[in-house]
Amino acid sequence: MADDLITMVTTDHRELKRLFDMMKSDRSSRPLALPLAVAMLEAHSEAEEDRIYPVVAKEAGEKAEVEHAAEEHHEAESQGKHLLEMDWESEEFDRALEEWIGAVEHHIEEEENDVLPALREAVDSDRLRELGLQFAARRARKLVGEPLKAAEGGARQGGGQAEQGGTEGMTRAELYDKAKDLGVEGRSSMTKDELAQEVGKAEG
Repeated sequence: MADDLITMVTTDHRELKRLFDMMKSDRSSRPLALPLAVAMLEAHSEAEEDRIYPVVAKEAGEKAEVEHAAEEHHEAESQGKHLLEMDWESEEFDRALEEWIGAVEHHIEEEENDVLPALREAVDSDRLRELGLQFAARRARKLVGEPLKAAEGGARQGGGQAEQGGTEGMTRAELYDKAKDLGVEGRSSMTKDELAQEVGKAEG
């Protein structure tokens, strides 16, 4: 089914690969294709970590695999943002792009070979459809500018929360990184709200 979670995730993967192939074969496509690929990857990754990985860890028992996948997400997001700051016509960009594409495609292969099959075995088709709808909604919120709204909210509050170590307005990826710095265990299987709660406890 089109709204099946696994179908949605693999469709995203195919679209990312299409953008990768476009950038490798047609340099002139890069100014348009790269920001699109970076934004799509970030929204896809955050939706997976917020809505899918906790289920995979708890219901499929794949905590170690989920932890590894989350780490790969954050590394790929960092690489993608760095590419956006580079001269897309330079040789340095070519090398960095090839490295980034290789990392993302490696992650996609592991996810489709390990994470998604484990999820399919652990839950029934109705649950996969429910997760698919949650994944799509979370991804859409990210793509239409949730971080911008959060940033605007922080500005209206005078930026005091950042100084106080607050978690309101932070994305799941940001909360994950903070939890990692604070040594919070089991962070890869937590939802965004659970991460915020644990980070608050650790900081308090």
